[in-house]
Amino acid sequence: MKNFIVFLAFAGLFVVLPVFIYNRLIRARNEYRNAFAQIQVQLKRRHDLIPNLVTTVEAYLKHEKHTLEAVTQARNHAASLLQTAAAQPDNASGILSFTAGEQQLTSALRNLNIAIEAYPELHAEQAIRDLHEELAGVENRVAFARQAYNDAVMEYNNARETFPASLFADFFGHKHNAALLEFDDHTAIQQAPRISLNHSGPSH
Repeated sequence: MKNFIVFLAFAGLFVVLPVFIYNRLIRARNEYRNAFAQIQVQLKRRHDLIPNLVTTVEAYLKHEKHTLEAVTQARNHAASLLQTAAAQPDNASGILSFTAGEQQLTSALRNLNIAIEAYPELHAEQAIRDLHEELAGVENRVAFARQAYNDAVMEYNNARETFPASLFADFFGHKHNAALLEFDDHTAIQQAPRISLNHSGPSH
């Protein structure tokens, strides 16, 4: 009788343990997928604001056509990569491409802001100030969403790699770690494009 009870205990363990691990992996994956969806919402807002910025300044920056075109192209490319990554948030290569696209966009915006600095008349434009404030708010929300996503990814990767889940993860379809969102310039995505409001350079 005692041996039978021990047998039932082990049998129950081998039934319950895989179910527990399966559910834990599913919950962890859903958490980081949801966290990426929050990033998508904020970055889409960022992408939507950029054409307004370009339209607002292009009348002043007629000699900066290349800079404006670079921002527009980088914005469109980043928006496309974001859409692709959002469709497959489990695809690590897609996440890496998406982060590279955002870095390219941030670099293009930085170049645009350098050009804006040479036009003091832009600093008095209320529309520019409003866009600056909106972008600053979006950038801050992106930074928080990115941190939440990376925390969720770490939770999932730990759940997948630790014993005994590591014995079952591949079988349950969790064959790869999720990708963290990493940027060469870790402050770039946290800072809105800066437009000095007290610059006193030469007019054009």
